[in-house]
Amino acid sequence: MNRRTFLSLTAAALPVWTTLAAGAADSFDVVVYGGVPCGIAAAIAAAREGARVLLIEPTRHVGGLNTSGLNTAESEHMLKWTFGGIALDFYERLGRHYGMTEPAFYFESGTAEKVFKEMLEEAKVPVRFGLRVEKVLRQGAAIERIVLSDGSSVGAKVFVDAGYEGDLMARAGVGFSVGRESREEFGEEAAGVRFDKTPRKAATVDDAGALLPGISGWARDLKEGEAHRGTMNYNWRLCFSNDPATQAPIPPPAHYERARYRLLENWLREKAAVNQGVKLTDIIDLYSHAPARKDKKEVNNKQGSIISIGHLGGQFDYPNGDYAARERIVTDHTDYTLGLFHFLATDESAPESLRGEMKQWGLHKEEFADNGNWPYQLYVREARRMRGAFVVTQRDVQEDRRKPDAIAVGSHFIDSHHVQRLALSPTEFVNEGRIWRVGWAYQIPYRALTPKAGECMNLLAPGAASYTHVAYCTYRLESTWMMGGHAAGVAAAMAARENKAVQAIDVVALQQSLRGQRQVIDFLPGKPEKSDQWKNEQEF
Repeated sequence: MNRRTFLSLTAAALPVWTTLAAGAADSFDVVVYGGVPCGIAAAIAAAREGARVLLIEPTRHVGGLNTSGLNTAESEHMLKWTFGGIALDFYERLGRHYGMTEPAFYFESGTAEKVFKEMLEEAKVPVRFGLRVEKVLRQGAAIERIVLSDGSSVGAKVFVDAGYEGDLMARAGVGFSVGRESREEFGEEAAGVRFDKTPRKAATVDDAGALLPGISGWARDLKEGEAHRGTMNYNWRLCFSNDPATQAPIPPPAHYERARYRLLENWLREKAAVNQGVKLTDIIDLYSHAPARKDKKEVNNKQGSIISIGHLGGQFDYPNGDYAARERIVTDHTDYTLGLFHFLATDESAPESLRGEMKQWGLHKEEFADNGNWPYQLYVREARRMRGAFVVTQRDVQEDRRKPDAIAVGSHFIDSHHVQRLALSPTEFVNEGRIWRVGWAYQIPYRALTPKAGECMNLLAPGAASYTHVAYCTYRLESTWMMGGHAAGVAAAMAARENKAVQAIDVVALQQSLRGQRQVIDFLPGKPEKSDQWKNEQEF
């Protein structure tokens, strides 16, 4: 198997610092599934409460996307006063690592992993790596044990699903949703299918009239505002270098299909016909996030480009796919991404200046060194979302923003990347799914982390939390996920200690504990409730 294709899903993974015997029938107070930032915060918070905790991570590395190329707290789109608790502790530790007196909201993947590991070690949280949840064993409304991919099983009084995909939650039989709700379901004006206002000129069909790769269908077959199964697109969040001293070659794709880039080819030829130049940054975003490291560039999908590293439409079957299907989808994203770079560097339809610019870049050899300098995890922006005790909607993040059971304060913009491209005609297409709205501070209710009482009494899901797609766009940030994880960890420890259902704990006591741990759960007098950043940006 290609090492770049999420090898941690199948490789025999050795724990970095803690070994638990594979196959042991261990029982804990709290088991956290998913060593992403949300899960790290949950495990640390529960351990600090005195609970016996186990953290299970399907890959070989903790940190999720923060250690796989996403090197920002997204504070540029948020109200910084909302940062607190274990999340703020993490950014403050990063700051000290970089010799700063303030939190570091921009950082490097390798540095983030070191800090996460230090925090887990301090909290004495054991971690089992390379294991996925295969089956959930229940007794009535309670989970007794989970069976893992190595055949072992683990029991707990309370389980926390912190993963991006909600796999433990789904296997426990808890209700969830995938994709976009219709506008009518929750009365959300930004919900459902959303066509961009500006069509784009480019051939959308081949000589036989078949849609080109990258075009999901015809716009005429969809209706504005209707429900749709597609989530926002996924991509690899890479780290590039243009310094020969720190770069490794970008490998060729394992399976290169030039036809996948026909849309890009057509656009490049149209630009050349009218003597318009094209730069690499017209196609991909290159960020300078690493402190004091000009040779490190974070690569991301570029929203406004004709085609970028976001694999639009390639994500549709991922959320509910089994592990083998997901592995194929991840591999396809890898081939698509490497194929795009190969096309830009070598194809005769690309201007010589663009080919030369692409050839200047390589993978940064300091990052992901044990994985061919390729990130460990695909950027899964959104997968399953629990249908829990309370569903957070657009109204809750923009208007009805105060909640009696608040456990954190979110503030990110409503930000959905595109979902797909749709043909309007043989010569024109439109992108679909984009949302970009100025953010408001809003209280995240504890009920959004809990299943309905009759579905499961000892599970919390701060990862695939109970949000609509529109509202989830404000929650799907590692910083905010950490805040949800922190609250879930304390709540799980309380439920385990008191032998109560997670829905029955004393929320006032939970809030008091969180306040004492610097978690921001209240609106603060004099602090802004609406972001004034990016106020000149066009909203979609």
